[in-house]
Amino acid sequence: MPPKRSNTLTEAELRLMKLLWERGESAVSDLVTGLSDTTPLAYTSVLTTIRILEKKGYVRHRQEGRAFLYSPCVAEHEAGRSEVRQLLQRFFGNSRERLLLSLLGDDEISPEELRRLKDAIATAPDEEES
Repeated sequence: MPPKRSNTLTEAELRLMKLLWERGESAVSDLVTGLSDTTPLAYTSVLTTIRILEKKGYVRHRQEGRAFLYSPCVAEHEAGRSEVRQLLQRFFGNSRERLLLSLLGDDEISPEELRRLKDAIATAPDEEES
């Protein structure tokens, strides 16, 4: 039985998505060029990855002449929220409290980050119990 397909993004997929969110509609050759500064990938690798992203529902394509142009169909903030929900489910039993406590227990949190978290919690709307 093949492994269950994941809707989370691999590092390579995320790099392509970031390029698409930044540039908008792009041909595979444009994406290859855009990646050449960071981690160069072969044209066929980019094409394979973009097709996987299309199967996952992150991108769509349209044909212009002989070229396929790919564009994101999931906004960056939506993808981020989806990844956080996956993390929450997989590692923290859907407990936002456990996730936040894990973040607060991290020795690398700066006083400024801690202040912003406290402010966000203080201004978060309370849900009224029915």
